[in-house]
Amino acid sequence: MQKGIIISNISNLYKVEVDGKIYDCNARGKFKNGETSPVAGDFVEIEIIDEEKKAGVINKIEERINYLKRPKIANLSQIILVISMKLPKPDLELLDKQLAYAEYMNIKPIIVLNKVDLEDAEVINSISEIYEKIGYKVIKTDAKKGIGVDELKENLKNKITAFSGNSGVGKSTLINSLLGESVTEEGLISYKNKRGKNTTTQVKLYKIDEKSYIADTPGFSTFDINEIKKEDLAKYFIEFRPYITDCEYVDCSHIKEKNCGIKKALAEEKISKERYTTFEKLSR
Repeated sequence: MQKGIIISNISNLYKVEVDGKIYDCNARGKFKNGETSPVAGDFVEIEIIDEEKKAGVINKIEERINYLKRPKIANLSQIILVISMKLPKPDLELLDKQLAYAEYMNIKPIIVLNKVDLEDAEVINSISEIYEKIGYKVIKTDAKKGIGVDELKENLKNKITAFSGNSGVGKSTLINSLLGESVTEEGLISYKNKRGKNTTTQVKLYKIDEKSYIADTPGFSTFDINEIKKEDLAKYFIEFRPYITDCEYVDCSHIKEKNCGIKKALAEEKISKERYTTFEKLSR
């Protein structure tokens, strides 16, 4: 048996990397009837059927650190949340949803503000300050010019990292810049409606070095956080946490109640109005 990592799968064919070699593998029938099916990021044991043709069979999936259902990927160390400063415009509501989900899954998030050349520094800094104040790491990039790419690459060492964000924000361009070659198809922007056309249709891991991988994932235009109970949502807006215990009622919704610790913190500008507005929308 050989141990490796699944770097991609199309239908029932999995590409597994073992010591730098890529094997095309099928999964044993036992996975078809069970709840666990192999996905990108899984560490697996394979039986090599044909070394010359680089063919094998997946016999075992190692225990996962974590698992995301959409997109399907396992064992993430962190997630890079990419938003564009323009073309398309910043979607901060989506970013807040993704941050809440990352906290729920206990996966470290890093925020990347891409296409900084297209927006005024004042606007960029105002967004950056909201999230840096909370405690999130924010990296400003211009993928096509290589600005911020070295700083981003330093944060990927010895980790499996997923890149997430709406179509057209520059995920594929960033990945190409990080790897120094065009390994993904760069997204095209429709100038008619200023929205990205999604070009990534599957999760695929790209190797940076011996222990570092990055994942290009499908766009999150349908991203939702239905796994999080609405009564628990406030816990995953991390700057809200210190004020939850100040609420008069244990089951406080943090919206209608008068003696609410979070609403008091909002009034005292201890939490941002923008983030609270997103929370309010998601709590409906």
